[in-house]
Amino acid sequence: MLAGVWMVYFCFGSTSAAIAPLVARITTELGLTHTQMGSVLGAWQLVYIGAAIPCGALLDRLGTRRGLTLGALVVAASGILRGQADSYVTLLIAVAAFGIGGPLVSVGAPKVISQWFVGRERGLAMGLYMVGQSLGTIIALSVTPSFGLRLAGGNWRVVLTAYGFIALAAALAWFAISSHPASRAMEHRIAAEPRTPQGRVMFELLNVRALRTVLYLAVGTFFFGHALANWLPEILRTGGIDQADAGYWASIPVAIGIGAALTFPRLAIPSRRIPILAALFTCQMVAPMLILAGGGAPLAAGLVLQGLARGSLSTIVLLVLMELREVDPRRMGAAGGMYFTAGEIGGVLGPLTIGTLVDLSGGFAAGLYFLTALCAWQLGLLSRLRLALR
Repeated sequence: MLAGVWMVYFCFGSTSAAIAPLVARITTELGLTHTQMGSVLGAWQLVYIGAAIPCGALLDRLGTRRGLTLGALVVAASGILRGQADSYVTLLIAVAAFGIGGPLVSVGAPKVISQWFVGRERGLAMGLYMVGQSLGTIIALSVTPSFGLRLAGGNWRVVLTAYGFIALAAALAWFAISSHPASRAMEHRIAAEPRTPQGRVMFELLNVRALRTVLYLAVGTFFFGHALANWLPEILRTGGIDQADAGYWASIPVAIGIGAALTFPRLAIPSRRIPILAALFTCQMVAPMLILAGGGAPLAAGLVLQGLARGSLSTIVLLVLMELREVDPRRMGAAGGMYFTAGEIGGVLGPLTIGTLVDLSGGFAAGLYFLTALCAWQLGLLSRLRLALR
């Protein structure tokens, strides 16, 4: 089951990141402004905001076997449609479609983990499937602008279509794995349990102070993550690094994040979570200033610090949510939908804000300063979370 979730999340990462190293080619061919490209990069997150809560409820009804399969199929369709785009509108629609499949995947994955793992194993399992997303992102950022484009004869459309067909293969693999009798037996047991109306569940969860604080943290974490991940290749390229090398440099935080994802969530037992979160938010706060400082050692240090935070912050915050007394496996779909809805509000605003600031200021410095201030605000939220968890 974990392997099946891993494959689906690998395709989630590769498909969502595939456009970033191709920004210059796509904007030139389709005649897009930075603001338009920012809206494209944030389009699926915008749809995600409206879809996450209904998709969480749908997952609670369909079960993770069918729900994750459906989500992976929509991700595959989005990848294939991107390769067919011939204008701003068609590209926007193709990317936005990802926002329907995305929540089924990202809400469904922790729901699977909550059903099959407990204790320390739960944190490790979450770290492992997050590694799948990280590896998919690394491949998209590092292979796409070099080997991928050469293999496709320089045609970015072929590259994006290929990612879509890989996601289709992952959807079929997950459906086969999750059709195992043990999985189907668990699905039937959960379906037979009494259900609380979704409206009542949502109301009860929103009255939990710790959960509301987690939602605020999700907004800031996703804002930072999506903003820097989508614009980092272009930030590096405008800083004097050529396009192919920029893809490799941009993959450094993702590579570092793999080790972080396997380490910090497992160590983040309840008594350690707030100090670990504080350390990671501090790393993320310093990273933009080091990236802004230029190449060489400061740039490498900034990318490493960003990788440490990127690989585990969202996982640990989600662990806090998952282990609240008021959230059990039956409510994980609803709680996960709320978490990812809040997060993707930041996910939409992140790339769009950075793109707009580039158009207004003529560079990326203003956006990087903004990201640093955002992390300072998140550090302040941790004291509120500590009080709410008592």
